[in-house]
Amino acid sequence: MPIGKEKIFQLAKGFRGRAKNCIKIARSRVEKALQHSYVSRKLKKRDWRTLWIARINAGTREHLMSYSRFMHGLATQNVVVNRKVLSELAMTEPFSFKALVDQVRFMRGPAGLQQAADTGDAAAGRAQAEARSEQR
Repeated sequence: MPIGKEKIFQLAKGFRGRAKNCIKIARSRVEKALQHSYVSRKLKKRDWRTLWIARINAGTREHLMSYSRFMHGLATQNVVVNRKVLSELAMTEPFSFKALVDQVRFMRGPAGLQQAADTGDAAAGRAQAEARSEQR
Protein backbone atom coordinates (compact mmCIF):
# COMPACT_ATOMS: atom_id res chain seq x y z
CA MET A 1 0.00 0.00 0.00
CA PRO A 2 1.64 3.23 -1.08
CA ILE A 3 2.02 6.10 1.32
CA GLY A 4 0.41 9.39 0.25
CA LYS A 5 2.42 12.43 -0.70
CA GLU A 6 1.33 14.47 2.32
CA LYS A 7 2.23 11.65 4.69
CA ILE A 8 5.68 11.29 3.08
CA PHE A 9 6.40 15.00 3.50
CA GLN A 10 5.12 14.90 7.05
CA LEU A 11 7.45 12.02 7.88
CA ALA A 12 10.34 13.71 6.03
CA LYS A 13 10.24 16.84 8.19
CA GLY A 14 13.68 17.58 9.53
CA PHE A 15 15.53 15.74 6.77
CA ARG A 16 18.41 17.56 5.09
CA GLY A 17 18.53 18.90 1.53
CA ARG A 18 16.06 17.73 -1.08
CA ALA A 19 15.09 14.72 1.04
CA LYS A 20 12.50 16.92 2.73
CA ASN A 21 10.83 18.55 -0.30
CA CYS A 22 11.42 16.39 -3.40
CA ILE A 23 8.93 13.51 -3.44
CA LYS A 24 11.13 10.89 -5.13
CA ILE A 25 14.05 11.45 -2.77
CA ALA A 26 11.79 11.95 0.25
CA ARG A 27 9.97 8.66 -0.41
CA SER A 28 13.19 6.63 -0.50
CA ARG A 29 14.62 8.38 2.56
CA VAL A 30 11.39 7.90 4.54
CA GLU A 31 11.22 4.21 3.62
CA LYS A 32 14.82 3.73 4.74
CA ALA A 33 14.14 5.66 7.96
CA LEU A 34 11.14 3.45 8.71
CA GLN A 35 13.27 0.35 8.13
CA HIS A 36 15.91 1.67 10.53
CA SER A 37 13.29 2.48 13.17
CA TYR A 38 11.83 -1.04 12.91
CA VAL A 39 15.23 -2.67 13.36
CA SER A 40 16.18 -0.28 16.17
CA ARG A 41 13.10 -1.22 18.16
CA LYS A 42 14.34 -4.82 18.16
CA LEU A 43 17.92 -3.80 18.97
CA LYS A 44 16.75 -1.69 21.91
CA LYS A 45 15.22 -4.77 23.54
CA ARG A 46 18.44 -6.70 22.96
CA ASP A 47 20.56 -3.90 24.45
CA TRP A 48 18.41 -3.70 27.60
CA ARG A 49 18.57 -7.46 28.11
CA THR A 50 22.38 -7.34 27.74
CA LEU A 51 22.57 -4.58 30.35
CA TRP A 52 20.34 -6.47 32.78
CA ILE A 53 22.45 -9.62 32.41
CA ALA A 54 25.66 -7.65 33.03
CA ARG A 55 24.20 -6.12 36.22
CA ILE A 56 22.97 -9.48 37.51
CA ASN A 57 26.33 -11.05 36.73
CA ALA A 58 28.13 -8.31 38.66
CA GLY A 59 25.81 -8.85 41.62
CA THR A 60 26.24 -12.62 41.64
CA ARG A 61 30.03 -12.34 41.31
CA GLU A 62 30.06 -10.20 44.47
CA HIS A 63 28.58 -13.19 46.26
CA LEU A 64 30.97 -15.68 44.63
CA MET A 65 28.53 -17.30 42.24
CA SER A 66 28.35 -17.32 38.46
CA TYR A 67 25.43 -15.86 36.54
CA SER A 68 24.60 -19.16 34.84
CA ARG A 69 24.47 -21.13 38.10
CA PHE A 70 22.35 -18.43 39.70
CA MET A 71 19.82 -18.36 36.86
CA HIS A 72 19.73 -22.15 36.67
CA GLY A 73 19.16 -22.32 40.42
CA LEU A 74 16.28 -19.86 40.20
CA ALA A 75 14.73 -21.84 37.35
CA THR A 76 14.96 -25.16 39.20
CA GLN A 77 13.30 -23.62 42.26
CA ASN A 78 10.50 -22.12 40.14
CA VAL A 79 11.38 -18.59 41.22
CA VAL A 80 9.73 -16.45 38.57
CA VAL A 81 11.54 -13.12 38.64
CA ASN A 82 12.54 -11.57 35.34
CA ARG A 83 15.96 -10.18 34.53
CA LYS A 84 14.79 -6.57 34.74
CA VAL A 85 13.65 -7.00 38.34
CA LEU A 86 16.75 -9.02 39.27
CA SER A 87 18.90 -6.25 37.83
CA GLU A 88 17.10 -3.63 39.91
CA LEU A 89 17.45 -5.80 43.02
CA ALA A 90 21.17 -6.22 42.40
CA MET A 91 21.63 -2.46 42.13
CA THR A 92 19.22 -1.01 44.68
CA GLU A 93 18.46 -3.83 47.16
CA PRO A 94 21.73 -5.70 47.78
CA PHE A 95 20.43 -7.53 50.87
CA SER A 96 17.37 -8.84 49.04
CA PHE A 97 19.56 -9.93 46.15
CA LYS A 98 21.95 -11.64 48.55
CA ALA A 99 19.00 -13.52 50.05
CA LEU A 100 18.17 -14.87 46.59
CA VAL A 101 21.79 -15.87 45.99
CA ASP A 102 21.92 -17.60 49.38
CA GLN A 103 18.67 -19.40 48.63
CA VAL A 104 20.08 -20.71 45.36
CA ARG A 105 23.29 -21.71 47.10
CA PHE A 106 21.39 -23.52 49.86
CA MET A 107 19.16 -25.37 47.39
CA ARG A 108 22.18 -26.59 45.46
CA GLY A 109 22.91 -28.71 48.50
CA PRO A 110 26.29 -29.57 50.00
CA ALA A 111 28.12 -28.84 46.76
CA GLY A 112 26.91 -25.24 46.70
CA LEU A 113 27.66 -24.72 50.37
CA GLN A 114 31.07 -26.35 50.06
CA GLN A 115 31.96 -24.14 47.11
CA ALA A 116 31.02 -21.04 49.08
CA ALA A 117 32.96 -22.24 52.13
CA ASP A 118 36.03 -22.91 50.00
CA THR A 119 35.91 -19.41 48.58
CA GLY A 120 35.52 -17.80 51.99
CA ASP A 121 31.87 -16.76 52.03
CA ALA A 122 31.05 -16.49 55.75
CA ALA A 123 27.26 -16.67 55.39
CA ALA A 124 27.51 -19.83 53.30
CA GLY A 125 29.88 -21.32 55.87
CA ARG A 126 27.29 -20.66 58.60
CA ALA A 127 24.59 -22.20 56.43
CA GLN A 128 26.77 -25.27 55.92
CA ALA A 129 27.29 -25.62 59.67
CA GLU A 130 23.54 -25.33 60.26
CA ALA A 131 22.88 -27.99 57.63
CA ARG A 132 25.32 -30.35 59.35
CA SER A 133 23.73 -29.79 62.75
CA GLU A 134 20.27 -30.52 61.32
CA GLN A 135 21.49 -33.81 59.89
CA ARG A 136 22.73 -35.02 63.29
